[in-house]
Amino acid sequence: MLTAAVAISLILVAMGSVNTFQIAQNFQRGITRDFQVQRLSGELLHLNEVITMSARMAATTGDLSWRDRYDAYEPILQTTLQQAKTLAPTTYDAYSAQINQADIALAEMNRRAFALVEAGEGQQAQSVLFSSAYKAQKEQYASGMRQWAGSLNQRNQANLSRYGTGLFWAGIYSAVSFWVLTAAWLSVLLMVSRYMTLRKIAERRLQQAKRKLEESHQALQVSQAALLQKATTLEEILVELQVAEGELEDSNQALQVSKAALEQKAATLEETLEELQQTQVQMVQSEKMSSLGQLVAGVAHEINNPVNFIYANLEPIREYVSDLLGIVSSYERFYPDPPAELVEAIETADLAFIQNDLPKILNSMEIGAERIRQIVLSLRNFSRSDEQGLKPVDVYEGIESTLVILHHRLKGTPELPMIRIVRDYASLPLVECVPGQLNQVFMNILSNAIDALDEAYEQREPQADRGEIALRTATFTDEVGAEWVEVRIADTGVGIAAENQDRVFDAFFTTKPVGKGTGIGLSISHTMVTQKHGGKIFCSSTLGRGAEFVVHLPVSRAHVPDVEDQYLLQPPMAIATQ
Repeated sequence: MLTAAVAISLILVAMGSVNTFQIAQNFQRGITRDFQVQRLSGELLHLNEVITMSARMAATTGDLSWRDRYDAYEPILQTTLQQAKTLAPTTYDAYSAQINQADIALAEMNRRAFALVEAGEGQQAQSVLFSSAYKAQKEQYASGMRQWAGSLNQRNQANLSRYGTGLFWAGIYSAVSFWVLTAAWLSVLLMVSRYMTLRKIAERRLQQAKRKLEESHQALQVSQAALLQKATTLEEILVELQVAEGELEDSNQALQVSKAALEQKAATLEETLEELQQTQVQMVQSEKMSSLGQLVAGVAHEINNPVNFIYANLEPIREYVSDLLGIVSSYERFYPDPPAELVEAIETADLAFIQNDLPKILNSMEIGAERIRQIVLSLRNFSRSDEQGLKPVDVYEGIESTLVILHHRLKGTPELPMIRIVRDYASLPLVECVPGQLNQVFMNILSNAIDALDEAYEQREPQADRGEIALRTATFTDEVGAEWVEVRIADTGVGIAAENQDRVFDAFFTTKPVGKGTGIGLSISHTMVTQKHGGKIFCSSTLGRGAEFVVHLPVSRAHVPDVEDQYLLQPPMAIATQ
């Protein structure tokens, strides 16, 4: 039965495919031929008009070169007409007498007109070509072509209807074949499914019986072995109990020794954990700042080129505008009475206002472009993504670049007054350091100072002053003659409580609300100053009056030890007086 279903399926599919293919082929050939004939009828009308126009232009202008155009298109007209006859001889025969008669008459009049033009009788030629008889023949030719085109159109419609009917019955045949095939295949599938179900049930029952038999045999063997093993085990247990008593005493002694060793290991692990946490913080922050530095450097580079283009073209624009305004002023001086339309256009554009405001706009653009250039320069100085390792660096350049980046937090807004920046800079030598890391230290300290000032401003009544940040620098020499640089950053914010001052540089310690602080900024700053640069960082604060951070950096690394110095909360008296 499965073979019969497959054979019937193949026969029905083959018959449907052949029928549909034949209908599609007939449809394609018929439609192609009919539309080609319609296109040729349109070309015939067009070529007849071209020939008529050539004869009339020769008669009107007396130029016999139009005869060449006539002679060139006459064979094309006859060839096209012959192609149309070949493609549709039946429909053409009904109108051939009318079209051929008109075509012969028109050709005769055209030749007579060219002969008159050649004899220099252009007026006579025009009389022939524009006569009522010529027009009647033109109308007869066009009427015959239109009737032929209408007959072709009707035949196209009939063909389309016939092909549509054929496709409809082919679709009906395909649908009937589909449902017949579907019913046959569903019957076969149901029979196969029932057979597979019964077979699976029989196989499952056979496997269950086999498994129960194997389990019974294994259980019998296990029971015999278990009885023998239990007898042996009882004897071994007695021996093991005696041995265990002796081992227990030895274990108690070893446990006492292990307890002391474990306590020592626990202390070591705790120290290692703290070191790992500190290392993790440093790695995370270093990776974040490295990515941030690359991003800042990339953005600064991309902004720098178009800003330089704008800035470099401002001066030529200013000169061009000045020249144009001078020309306009000269025109007003030499032509005080311009036309009414020009007066109206000048009033509409408000020329006087443009002459006064355009130079101001150019000045504003120059100021804005210069501001963008300064910001880009500060971003590049801050990121220092192209500088690796220790380099002699101007500390002031890093501080000022950081202030430029934080300008949006320092400047005044309608809701907040500005933060005053007090600078007390001494003359400093170049410091041997890693520029990007040092800039990060300044960024962390200044950001915390701004946060402290904002918190104090919210608590202050009335809210009239946002406070200030004081930046002071100095140099001093230590006991071994090495030169150091000192940077003090003080704010008038809320300050730090006494119980928290000894933890400000601990990792993950913060006094800020959740979501505003991570507790790693000052910890990273301390690591960078002490471990990376061999310097020192101190913090002193009075709650409610502000805080001051002091950074000491060696000018040269020649006299700096490799080990990290322990930071102090209060600088030594000898240093504090510098």
